[in-house]
Amino acid sequence: MKNYSLILLALVFFVGCKDTPKDDIKETAEVKTYTINQFMANENAFANGFSPDKSRVLMTSNRSGIYNMYTVPTEGGEFLPVTQSDSASVYGISYFPEDERILFRMDGNGDEIFKIFLKDSSGIKRLTPEKNVRALFQGWAKDGKSFYYSSNERDPQAMDIFEMDVASFNTKLIFKNVDAMDFGGISADKNYMLLSKSINTNDSDLFLLNLKTNEKTKINETVSKNSPADFSPNNKSFYYTTDADAEFSYLMKYNIEDGSKEKVLEKDWDINAFYFTHNGKYQVMFTNEDAKTKMYVTEVATGKEVDFPEIDGQAINGASFSRDETMALLTVGSSQLPTNTYSYNIASGEYHKLTDVLNNEINPDDLVEATVVRYKSFDGLEIPAIYYQPKQASATNKVPALVWVHGGPGGQSRQGFSSFIQYLVNHGYAILAVNNRGSSGYGKTFFQMDDQNHGDKDLKDCIAGKDWLASQDYIDKDKIGIIGGSYGGYMTMAALTYAPEEFEVGVNIFGVTNWIRTLNSIPPWWESFKDALYLEMGDPNTADSVRLKQISPLFHTENVTKPLMVLQGAQDPRVLKIESDEIVEGVKKNGVPVEYVVFDDEGHGFVKKENEIVAYGRILKFLDKYLKGENKLNSEAEKADSTEVN
Repeated sequence: MKNYSLILLALVFFVGCKDTPKDDIKETAEVKTYTINQFMANENAFANGFSPDKSRVLMTSNRSGIYNMYTVPTEGGEFLPVTQSDSASVYGISYFPEDERILFRMDGNGDEIFKIFLKDSSGIKRLTPEKNVRALFQGWAKDGKSFYYSSNERDPQAMDIFEMDVASFNTKLIFKNVDAMDFGGISADKNYMLLSKSINTNDSDLFLLNLKTNEKTKINETVSKNSPADFSPNNKSFYYTTDADAEFSYLMKYNIEDGSKEKVLEKDWDINAFYFTHNGKYQVMFTNEDAKTKMYVTEVATGKEVDFPEIDGQAINGASFSRDETMALLTVGSSQLPTNTYSYNIASGEYHKLTDVLNNEINPDDLVEATVVRYKSFDGLEIPAIYYQPKQASATNKVPALVWVHGGPGGQSRQGFSSFIQYLVNHGYAILAVNNRGSSGYGKTFFQMDDQNHGDKDLKDCIAGKDWLASQDYIDKDKIGIIGGSYGGYMTMAALTYAPEEFEVGVNIFGVTNWIRTLNSIPPWWESFKDALYLEMGDPNTADSVRLKQISPLFHTENVTKPLMVLQGAQDPRVLKIESDEIVEGVKKNGVPVEYVVFDDEGHGFVKKENEIVAYGRILKFLDKYLKGENKLNSEAEKADSTEVN
């Protein structure tokens, strides 16, 4: 599905420092502006589950500057460090179901070659192979005696499924993935496995594999998007979502014994996820409603929807339940406030705040709540977007603006909190995060509108977004730039090369610039997605290469006339560093300002706070200089100057 795709992944900027001199804060139209250090002092923390006795919660947090694991009492209190890495980030998975041991994962500074590790009283032990083998946790067995994981140790291009016993740590191969399938879950009785096979970036076939007989049954009858959800607690059926004969994904039930199907629930938006809690007491569903997650929890026995508390007027956008189903960990946030975690006692209704991630130096009243807007593109198509308007903007104090393009192709700009976006808005930049045609969340017709049309109509949607901004009373129509990461970085470069007079500046964050090379160098563990991606983008080994070259900004750098900033992680396995090296070299020849920032210890997305501080602080300085107009360059020699930071 397009959301996973290679170039992909919309950038989500989180984060969080403490004492900053008062001189770093200034008043602007009754809004205090804050430094990048203050915004990056926002913490990003998320829960990895309860301890077996529910007295503590395992947390992953970047409060140390990179991600490490901590524990916190279930009723709130002090974070106690479990790991203290100062180089590679550590991401918690969970406690063991019946004891205090902990699973976690690490990669090599963003190379995405993850390993699974054990933390116990004796120290840390790596459980999966060390060299060039990627392993991902796929869930605990129902009895808690083993867990499942996927790994490409047999074949770099095949993510096989293994089961590891937690007493001996012996492993066994339970599914040899010779057909580039994607794992979708195992029934509690270990008799069945769900698998999917990508057809294109929207559609996939769904299969039920009998692990006893090795018989594989295809579930869907038409070409459609089919995603496994969960097995029923009694192992007699399973649930999945599909958009067969519909624009949006709805929930279906398949009865294993007779192969019959029934529609369970349909919404006016995509149903993104559905699962049962450990013993089947509750069923949990998530929908994507106009770029905002909504959660529905139902008590299975009664069919009644479970009410959750409204906390600080914010939305509950996620929940994970204890194995005994008496408690839940809730994630609560908004576009204006970062996400916090709460523990919740379902019977008593009592909840406790476990995190307080907003830097206490930042007044939340100085932050901006996003609004959903819609505008018409060049052909009349309605384009949804998420809009952030600076509080200091007015008809007499017009502000510069940026069109923000998400990752993908097929990602979605959502109504969530971003420290980086809030930092830019706080400093007087309006942000319009466009969901151009090809974005997910608005129906499959909209989703497929950019297939093999990239850099054309999707770019025109972004230009129409610029035109919408220019029509707003509070926007300086002569000061609108474009910014994006991954596929959004590609769109930034497409704008500067194919529509060079539309935007005043561009900020390309590890964006694709040579589609032929990128499509030929996708990581081997994404073999199951490759054909689907080729169907959408084009196959670089066929005549499609002619069009792919035409839409690759690297081959048209002579057209770039506006200031450019490029940021790149040297360990990025998706968009190789050479992509950014070459685009910078090409644009420099035009004598336009180019700034290049490279981080040797980052991959596809910056996760270390010291690097985020440098990256986002440099972006603001670049925008202040070349878009807002502060510190205007005085000579042609200065205009041709460029910088590179490693």
